[in-house]
Amino acid sequence: MLQPRLTKVEPMPQMKLQLFYETGEVKIFDVAPYATGPWYGQLQDAGYFNAVQMLSGGIGIEWPEGQDIAPHELYENSIAVKKSA
Repeated sequence: MLQPRLTKVEPMPQMKLQLFYETGEVKIFDVAPYATGPWYGQLQDAGYFNAVQMLSGGIGIEWPEGQDIAPHELYENSIAVKKSA
C-alpha cells in the first residue's frame, strides 16, 4: 500500500517530527532510534535536526547532508494525533 503524500513536516522537541499528510492525517514520528552512528548521529544536534525539509512532491523528508527516512517507515511507524475527516 502506498502511503499518502506529505504536505508539511515540522521538527519538534525530543527528536520528533510532526507529519502532515494530504489525507488530513497528522502523525508524530520519533527519530531518536535512528540517530546513531557518525552519519545519522548528526541528527542529535538540535540545529541540524531542525533543518529537516520535505522532498519535492511530498514524497519524503531529508536533512541537508542527505539523511532520510523511508516514506513508508514515516507513515507506518508514527503515531496518529489527528485522524482524517
